[in-house]
Amino acid sequence: MSDLRKINIDGNEIEVDGAMTLIQACEEAGIEIPRFCYHERLTIAGNCRMCLVEVVGGPPKPAASCAMQVRDLRPGPEGQAPQVKTNSPMVKKAREGVMEFLLINHPLDCPICDQGGECDLQDQAMAYGVDFSRFREPKRATDDLDLGPLVETHMTRCISCTRCVRFTTEVAGIKQMGQTGRGEDAEITSYLGETLDSNMQGNIIDLCPVGALVSKPYAFTARPWELTKTESIDVMDALGSNIRVDTKGREVMRFIPRNHDGVNEEWISDKTRFVWDGLRRQRLDTPYIRENGKLRAAGWAEALTVAATAMNGKKVVGLVGDLAPTEAAYALKAMIEGQGGSVECRTDNAKLPAGNRGGYVGTASIEDIDAAKYVMFIGTNPVIEAPVLNARVRKAWVNGCNVDLIGAPVDLTYDYNHKGADRAALQTILDTKPTKAIVENPSVVIIGQGALREADGEAVLAAAMQVCVASKSKLMILHSAAGRVGAMDVGAVTKGGMAAAIDGVDVVYNMGADEVEIADGPFVIYQGSHGDRGAHRADIILPAAAYTEENGLFVNTEGRPQLAMRAGFAPGEAKENWAILRALSSELGTKLPFDSLAQLRTAMVADHPHLAQIDVVAKNEWQPLKTKKLGKAKFLNAVTDFYLTNPIARASELMAELSANAKSRANAPIAAE
Repeated sequence: MSDLRKINIDGNEIEVDGAMTLIQACEEAGIEIPRFCYHERLTIAGNCRMCLVEVVGGPPKPAASCAMQVRDLRPGPEGQAPQVKTNSPMVKKAREGVMEFLLINHPLDCPICDQGGECDLQDQAMAYGVDFSRFREPKRATDDLDLGPLVETHMTRCISCTRCVRFTTEVAGIKQMGQTGRGEDAEITSYLGETLDSNMQGNIIDLCPVGALVSKPYAFTARPWELTKTESIDVMDALGSNIRVDTKGREVMRFIPRNHDGVNEEWISDKTRFVWDGLRRQRLDTPYIRENGKLRAAGWAEALTVAATAMNGKKVVGLVGDLAPTEAAYALKAMIEGQGGSVECRTDNAKLPAGNRGGYVGTASIEDIDAAKYVMFIGTNPVIEAPVLNARVRKAWVNGCNVDLIGAPVDLTYDYNHKGADRAALQTILDTKPTKAIVENPSVVIIGQGALREADGEAVLAAAMQVCVASKSKLMILHSAAGRVGAMDVGAVTKGGMAAAIDGVDVVYNMGADEVEIADGPFVIYQGSHGDRGAHRADIILPAAAYTEENGLFVNTEGRPQLAMRAGFAPGEAKENWAILRALSSELGTKLPFDSLAQLRTAMVADHPHLAQIDVVAKNEWQPLKTKKLGKAKFLNAVTDFYLTNPIARASELMAELSANAKSRANAPIAAE
């Protein structure tokens, strides 16, 4: 129950929840309070003292507004609402004093600091500080830390706000960072000089309010005011994290997170943040045709003519890749079916039921995890399949959620009950009556792609649905491919799955499906952005735009349609995915009925109306699958190497380095060796 209290802030009376802190109440009243250590998604430290306010009738000293709740305030002598002042002479003097202390040891690095232009310390020193310094003694200096290849440190700039320590401990779930010493000797450090071992460590760059922690790959490449900023969607996993793409000219310079409470809060994984160098390397920028076993560059007209000639009158199948936008999947389906062929997006053999949205998306939203008191994972390792989602489950665990795992034992950054690694463990859960605590409280069952790829994938999904019915849980299908749900939504599926789709075909139209081995025999037309596995097998290569180079719709793992916006242009002769398919359809003589992306979207939405509901999680109908006998195999996880899951990541030098580091950490010798 909410405990509403009246409070008077700077003469304005408002009503807020008594559990709110004063800093939150001031935000409700539209008043900005400066802060360095306070962050709404981390625990309260109360150690920077920048957020001081005056509580009228309270002690004759300023109070830290981040650490005092509204319910702690006393009413006035005649029962008036408690009064808080945020701009009185006492507050002004206190803030100037705090800022002067913060700047005592802070170096004048602004001209060479990567944080310059977007630095909280700069902004607040201008707004709340004084224009002189009384400090004449030598400044303190601190050794820099080596946190690994992602985060560069300049610890002399550190103001000990401890945001990085709290984030790594509470959200990322690692314990390598802390603070040692007291007073002048206090410093943030890592345990025994260790580098950070987390897929979420890049978020401390955003959290750091000064230039103590900055991005190592981005260092000294651009200033914030030189960058063009585009709001978009990430495709490195199926979570659909909201990101901002910063470009300088035609180059993508960095990715940073955008706040979206329903999806990624304000965190992103390291692969999402640092994969941008993969957008520059190994790019396909001109069409190629294979002659006498060798690829030669060609023009668009020639390549499309040869492709159309190869496809005419032949048995054709279209494969939809993991990073393909929904519009491209829809256009490919229309073009291939116009040739009498079929299209398949489940290229990893996942037994996702076509036409049953509750079966391939589930009924749970990502936000449902926050309130869950019980979460069960089946055949998944969320730490590498969806690190941001795993951080959300960790938050629920901190708040008392019990977690069970059926599958390979892994380090989830929090405690869980390991129920077994094989199908027998799932059968045991099915045969056991769920406890009253599970049935009566919100609970979520999360099933990964690794559980659905094997021959009995359909039986596993049916069993997971039965568990949901018995325990009154919601179901979430955790996808690993960003384009999969959208492609399933537009019906890019073949009856019988991947095996039936490619059986006896003459031509394979491969749209970015780089995770598939295509056997010798069929003629392969590859449409994609990078020279990866698909391009090596291709007879014709049609260069396409990457996800930052075209507008596209992506439906995330919970079934939420979101728009990725174009931040730059594709290199060389590369074109947008839908435009290539539209041009090829003309050559084939079955012209697709749209000439622009807007017309394509209109046609797509007419066929699939829920795709027009941008940023809305549709309520899916529950259609349980027919139960089948489970196999005997162990559950395998869908992703084994977090850093090398798609062609863009495999083109990145940084991702290759991170992958090698992760392998060497996993194989580290023990002391006796």
